[in-house]
Amino acid sequence: MDTAAPTGARARTRRAILDAALSVLAAKPAASLSDIAAAAGVGRTTIHRYFPERSDLLAAIGSYLLERIDLATARARPDDGTGAEALERVCQEYFELGDVLLFAFENNQATEWVDWESESESDRILGRLIQRGHADGTIDPRLPPAWVAELMWSMLYAAWQHTRQNQVPKHTSLSLCLHTLRKAIAAGC
Repeated sequence: MDTAAPTGARARTRRAILDAALSVLAAKPAASLSDIAAAAGVGRTTIHRYFPERSDLLAAIGSYLLERIDLATARARPDDGTGAEALERVCQEYFELGDVLLFAFENNQATEWVDWESESESDRILGRLIQRGHADGTIDPRLPPAWVAELMWSMLYAAWQHTRQNQVPKHTSLSLCLHTLRKAIAAGC
């Protein structure tokens, strides 16, 4: 398994393989390594140099997916504005990860290659911004942080499914998601 921290061209190739694997597997979970190699623009032997076994690739996808969540969290500027404003930005950033997160959520083996149980830095950031929302009056303090986080993930899942199953434009589903989330967390209801 490729455990060294890749740099330069090697890092770009590894990222291209992981991006292609996420995209291909999200559309077709049983896709072959050859399918992934073709989508990444590399040969199958190149994939095997980076990930000798399919299980190695899946483990790397799990780590990469968590990295993408961390990057999305940072892009959302969670320390800016009110807690509710920050939560909306986080929700918007996570919405863009829809296809790959749906793949991970819906894949029965995902628990083997994505560590959903351990609290990540993104989880802690989300908890802090919800607590900030409690303190600044923009998030109902009767709603525990874990509940608000689970509510946000549920709303995201509903939005992704609404787009996928009803052929609704992504921007419409995101707008509905944010509107519903705003109403659900509002203080004073």
